[in-house]
Amino acid sequence: MSIVRAERKPAAFTLLEITLAVVILGMMALAIFRFVSANLTAVRISTELSEVDAAYSGLETLLVRQLQDLPPGQGALMGEPFKFEGRSRDEMTWVCDAGPGLLTRYATGEYSVTLRLQPMEKSDLMELGVVRESLEDDKQVDESKVWVQLLPNIKTMEIRYFDPRLNAWVDRWTDRSTLPHLVRLTIARAGSAVPWEAVLPLRRTPL
Repeated sequence: MSIVRAERKPAAFTLLEITLAVVILGMMALAIFRFVSANLTAVRISTELSEVDAAYSGLETLLVRQLQDLPPGQGALMGEPFKFEGRSRDEMTWVCDAGPGLLTRYATGEYSVTLRLQPMEKSDLMELGVVRESLEDDKQVDESKVWVQLLPNIKTMEIRYFDPRLNAWVDRWTDRSTLPHLVRLTIARAGSAVPWEAVLPLRRTPL
């Protein structure tokens, strides 16, 4: 009497199991992609913010060095408050010799320098820069060449001056016989809810 043995079918995944595995792998890949993408975005934003902060720190350093070199008692600095369409566009002007702080390392003579805002092309934002004008008639240059851009994408700029005689901040400086002890810049930047602020000492402090 012969015994017929049933042949075993080789084990295999069913279509449902394969589908579930593909779905799980897809969800894991999507989670990894989102994690990596979020980290790359955070790194990019952090890098951009660091670059912006570095630019504003450079502006502060440049202005402090320039203003501390101004000779007191010669009417070297003046400031007036201005507004454009309800937005602060204050200006500050000083007279100084040419040099690295003025971005005219190889120039000679005296210059009138005005720190101010001007509209950016095809934008409702403004750029911060300085207008340099030689006080010597034989060194006048074309108006398009005296503007030096320092920072873009600015909404407003407010400048205040600390008057020790009043022990208060004032919005203009017209006293030609002395300099304010401090100058405070408040700049509203595009994409930032908190304005950037710096207090610039006009007197050198001992180390």
